[in-house]
Amino acid sequence: MNTRLKWSRYVAIASTATIAMLVTLASYASVSRTSAQSTQGSMTGQWIIETKPGTDFVYFSIHRRSERGGNYQSSSDMRTDSLRGLNPAQASGPVNFQVVREAGTFNCEGWFKDGKGSGTFTFVPNQAFAAEMRSLGYEQLSEEKLFSMAVHDIGLAFIRELNALGYDHLSVDNLFAMKIHGATPEFIKAIRAEGYDQVPVDNLVAMRIHGVKPEFIAELKSLGYEHPPLDQLVAMRIHGASTEFIKGLADLGYKQPPIDQLIAMRIHGVKPEFIKELKDLGYDHIAIDQLVAMRIHGVSTDFIKEVKNLGYDLVPTEQLIAMRIHGVNGEFIQKAKSRGYNDASIERLIELKIRGFDR
Repeated sequence: MNTRLKWSRYVAIASTATIAMLVTLASYASVSRTSAQSTQGSMTGQWIIETKPGTDFVYFSIHRRSERGGNYQSSSDMRTDSLRGLNPAQASGPVNFQVVREAGTFNCEGWFKDGKGSGTFTFVPNQAFAAEMRSLGYEQLSEEKLFSMAVHDIGLAFIRELNALGYDHLSVDNLFAMKIHGATPEFIKAIRAEGYDQVPVDNLVAMRIHGVKPEFIAELKSLGYEHPPLDQLVAMRIHGASTEFIKGLADLGYKQPPIDQLIAMRIHGVKPEFIKELKDLGYDHIAIDQLVAMRIHGVSTDFIKEVKNLGYDLVPTEQLIAMRIHGVNGEFIQKAKSRGYNDASIERLIELKIRGFDR
C-alpha cells in the first residue's frame, strides 16, 4: 500500500477516535433543558478521591447517569487546593467540600479515611458563566454542557486566549477536544514559534494525541528536516520515527532519508540492528526501498545465512526477495541438489519452483 495512503489511514483513525469521544460528550448535551429556570443543581452522581502521597494532587473521579440513561465518567489529577473545605491528608470521617469551576460548582459529601474517600455530589450550574458565554456567541448552553465544561475546567480565560490567537467562534465540541488533549494557548504559541501558524483544530488535537511537541519539531529541524507537513509529523510519532532513530541511521551512513522512507522503515521493522547484521554479512548500504522490501517479504539474516551455507554467497537483494516471494528456501535448494541441480543459478531455482519442480 502507498505509504502516504497509510498516513492518511492512521491520521483518519486518530481523528475517528477523537470524534467518537466528542460524540459521547455531545450525547449528554443533547438533553434540552431551560437551565435559566434552575436555581438549584439537579445533577447528582458519585465521587471518588485517592490521594497521591508526596504531591499536591489527588486522583479525582466522578460518575453520573444522565436522564436518558447514559453513563458519564471522568477521572483526572486535581490539585488539593481545588477541594474547598477538604484537606485530604488530614481528613477522616464524614466530609463536605466543594469543587468550584467557572461553569458550576460540585457540592460534595461523603466519607474519608486513610487518604481515600467517596460519596455523592450535586452540581449547581453557574448562570452568570452561561451569560458570559452568550456574550461570546455560545447560545443555549444546557445544564449538561455546563456540567461537562465544569468537569474539564473550561473557563472564560481559556476561550478568550484562543480568540486572541485567531481561534474564535469555535464549537463547544472543539473546546472540549482542545482542553481534554492539551491543545492550549501555550501549545499553540509554541507551535507557531516553530513556523506552524493557524493550525486547524483537528490537526492541533491530533498533534497532542500523538505527542508532536514543539521540542520534537525543533529536533527535526536541527537534523535537516525543515517544516515537515503536519500529517508527516503525526505519522512519524504514530510509527516511532523518532530523532533517535534518525540519528542511528545517520551513524550507519543513511543521511537524512525522506520522511516517507523513515515511516516505511518503522512500519516494516527496518531497525538499525537489521542494517548492522546485513553489513556483517557483506551487504553494505543497501537502498532503503530494498531494505523495506526485504522486511516485507521475510528476507531475514537467518535466511541469508541458510542460503550462504548452501553455496550461494552474497546473493543480490533482488534475488533474495524473489526467492522469498516464490518460496525458494533451504529445503527446496537441498531437494534440487539431490536431483542433480548442484550448480543451478538462483534464477534457475526460482524457475523450477514456479514450474512445480518439488510437487
